[in-house]
Amino acid sequence: MKRLIFIFTLLFASNSVWAVITPADATTNNIYTEMLIVLFLVALLLLIVSVVLLKTVRVMANEIKVPGIIPAAEPTKMLEYEEWQAAEKSKISSKQSVWNKLLGLRPISEEKDMMLEHDFDGITELDNPTPVWFNAMFYASILFAVIYLLNYHVLEWSPLQDEEYAIEMKAAVASKAVFLAKAGNLIDETTVKVDDDAIVLAAGKTVFMQNCVACHAPDGGGIIGPNLTDEYWIHGGTVNNIFKTIKYGIPEKGMISWEKTLKVKQMSDVSNFILSLKGTKPANPKEPQGTKM
Repeated sequence: MKRLIFIFTLLFASNSVWAVITPADATTNNIYTEMLIVLFLVALLLLIVSVVLLKTVRVMANEIKVPGIIPAAEPTKMLEYEEWQAAEKSKISSKQSVWNKLLGLRPISEEKDMMLEHDFDGITELDNPTPVWFNAMFYASILFAVIYLLNYHVLEWSPLQDEEYAIEMKAAVASKAVFLAKAGNLIDETTVKVDDDAIVLAAGKTVFMQNCVACHAPDGGGIIGPNLTDEYWIHGGTVNNIFKTIKYGIPEKGMISWEKTLKVKQMSDVSNFILSLKGTKPANPKEPQGTKM
């Protein structure tokens, strides 16, 4: 038992060290995982072979004539080989009897007592009952099936597979929303992307109506600020240029910086909304300013 504990401890320690030194690359990790599985199987095979060899050596040692040994109870008395061999056989037989009872096995010497009276063509049948462990597993499987049926189909305590799928999908949607909310804070003037999604444009319109209509008019035609619906732009007409203008402002021309007022996601949304105003027909459009883009 001590040898087994030592070997499994050694395997666990080597596995932990190997996990620390493996690189973080997913493909490489898969290769190392397969290698660890192979090494574990090889170690397990060596362990089994070692146990078998150890038992073989013990059996062979029992057959070797030993002048005598000192028993634990009476250290001064020497046992003759025959007495020692009888004691060892008694120990082995007691261990085998316990093992046979657990597995439901009976020795070959009792085979005559298990034969049934009828035979066919000289072939007799043994009255060898099913092992206890097999019956225990069989009845346990029946009990598990009954509990499973009550749990999933009768009392409906736990969800079925299609219900679990729906729950997991709902959780995935919620996780995606949380991730996108966090990812939105990583946007800047170099990473902002054009997005014509209806939800994004609706959110951008809300920001525009709350903060931009005083200078650019509700329809984007321009009042103090320039017309946002034509093809002319003073500071660039890409989504990156618009985002940068909103974020840092143009103080010398009266355009304030919204960096500390709006969130990064809000500036991205309103930038995409302003792009969507191109080609619309405002009521009183301001004269074009800047360069045609």
